[in-house]
Amino acid sequence: MKQFLSNILKLTQYNIKIIFGNKFIYFVLSAVVLFVITSILNLMSNNEFMESTAYNVLLVPSILIIFYPMCFGIQNDQDAKIIEIIFGIPNYRYKVWLFRLLIAYVICFVITFFLAALTNWLLVEISVTELTLQVMVPAFLIGTLSFMFSTIVRNGSGTAVIIIIIGLVFFIWSAFLATSKWNIFINPFDLPSNMNPILFKSLLVDNRLIMLTASVIAMLIGLYKTQEREKYI
Repeated sequence: MKQFLSNILKLTQYNIKIIFGNKFIYFVLSAVVLFVITSILNLMSNNEFMESTAYNVLLVPSILIIFYPMCFGIQNDQDAKIIEIIFGIPNYRYKVWLFRLLIAYVICFVITFFLAALTNWLLVEISVTELTLQVMVPAFLIGTLSFMFSTIVRNGSGTAVIIIIIGLVFFIWSAFLATSKWNIFINPFDLPSNMNPILFKSLLVDNRLIMLTASVIAMLIGLYKTQEREKYI
C-alpha cells in the first residue's frame, strides 16, 4: 500500500511539473497575489464587501490556475519530448490526460478553498464550501474548453488567444444576458432586487447544469481528438 501511494505521489509530482511547465509555484503565488490585489481594490471602493464580492474576487485566480495547464498541456508534452511515449501505448493517452485533468482541478479546488477560507477569516463571513464549488463550475468550463481547443490547435499560445477571445465575448455579453441562464459569469450570490429568490435559484440550477454539460462535452471532444496521433507527432 505504501509503495502504491509512493508511486502515485511521484506520478503526481511528475505530471504537475509537465502541465505547469516547472512553474507551479509561480502560478500559486500569482493566484494569491491576484486575490490580495483584487480584495484590496474592493475594500478601497465604496461598496460593501459581501459574499457576491468574494465570488468575483475568487473567480479570477481560480481561472488563472486552470488556464495555463489546460492550454499548454499538449505543447508541454511536445517540448518535453514525451508525446511519442504517450501515443506509443494503446489507450495510455486517455489515462494520462484524464489524470492530468484530475490533478489540475484538484489543485484548483484546494487553492480556491484556501482563498475562500482566508476570505471567511479576514473579510466577510461566507459558506466556504459552497462558494468554492460555485466558483469551480465556470473554472471547470474554461478548463475543459481550453483542453478541447488545445487538441485542435496543438499550440499553447494559439489556444490561449482563442480562450481569451471567447472569455471576452462572454464577458461583454454578460451585461446583456444579465440573469439569463446562458450567462456563464452570472454571480450566484448576487440576487437581483427585482427577481423572486425561488426563480433565481431555479435559473441558477439551469445555468450550472448547462455549464457542467458543456464542460463534459468539451472534455469528451478533447479526448476524442487525441486519437489523431499523426497530428501531434
